[in-house]
Amino acid sequence: MEELDIKSLYERELEETMAAMGEKPFKGRQLFEWLHKKAVGSYGQMTNLSQKLRQQLEEKYPLACLEVVDVETSAIDGTQKYLFGLADGNVIESVLMRYHHGNSVCISSQVGCRMGCRFCASTIGGLIRNLTASEMLDQVYRIQELTGERVSNVVVMGTGEPLDNYDNLVRFVRILSDEKGQNISHRNITVSTCGIVPRIRQLADEGLGITLALSLHAPNDEKRRELMPIANRYSLEEVLPACQYYFEKTGRRITFEYSLVGGKNDGQEDARQLADLISGLNCHVNLIPVNPIKERDYVQSGKKVIGNFKNKLEKYRINVTIRREMGRDINGACGQLRRSYLDKREKLS
Repeated sequence: MEELDIKSLYERELEETMAAMGEKPFKGRQLFEWLHKKAVGSYGQMTNLSQKLRQQLEEKYPLACLEVVDVETSAIDGTQKYLFGLADGNVIESVLMRYHHGNSVCISSQVGCRMGCRFCASTIGGLIRNLTASEMLDQVYRIQELTGERVSNVVVMGTGEPLDNYDNLVRFVRILSDEKGQNISHRNITVSTCGIVPRIRQLADEGLGITLALSLHAPNDEKRRELMPIANRYSLEEVLPACQYYFEKTGRRITFEYSLVGGKNDGQEDARQLADLISGLNCHVNLIPVNPIKERDYVQSGKKVIGNFKNKLEKYRINVTIRREMGRDINGACGQLRRSYLDKREKLS
């Protein structure tokens, strides 16, 4: 029988759990507040619960918190990258980025990834397993605890494909945004996907109103298939209507993530095709200078090429920005710190 993950439960489920233990349901509400508003890491800190109940909970539902394995801090912009250890020995990474408008945390949704995008370190080694909702939440909680700073924005854009871990993702979003928990607005939560069409449509129907970021990375199916294996499953003729459906259901403008790879997808004709492709959609294009990784031979586009690409899109009245590069000096790209750690561990074993 699978052990109950108490930190992944909604408040009503905690009330039911307490009732099943012979306790008053309101104890479940108190427990939810300790776990998600105060975000404590042990039952011992839950001072308004009896010592007997705390001991029972510890024995029956032990709390597993993420352990800090490594922290790297950028000398350029103060971005911090965290490598967290899980209870089963796996490691995941999260990033804290400080902006004028508040702190943003980028979290992982899986250990590894099976999507196989050619320019991403996250997918090397494939998918190990999904993260639980509590493991996703704990990345936010532990960073707040370690820094003593409030997180105002969360992006699920680290290692993994969030929509490939759909049920845990939705549970994570609902708990994170609960007014009795961290109360982070849906508008301040962004979920990135490489384009799993049925899940995009399902997410649109959840009533969450979070921002959807689609990893587009190419202006046509042929180039997209070269960079992203998921494009063999879902064509742009299927992906873009799903994005339009998401906008219609939520009213949230779609973000298209476009990683510029030198000589692959960064030409003026690529920009023109991209403009034609998304014309008429309520969207924003986020141009990303690709972070080179040693396992791949892709290179970053030059600054002039990136500028010209942006200018071309703007001529077609496409809303576009170039993503500010954060943490470039600390293995800033998705999966790089974890990959580096695993390589070192392998050499030592």
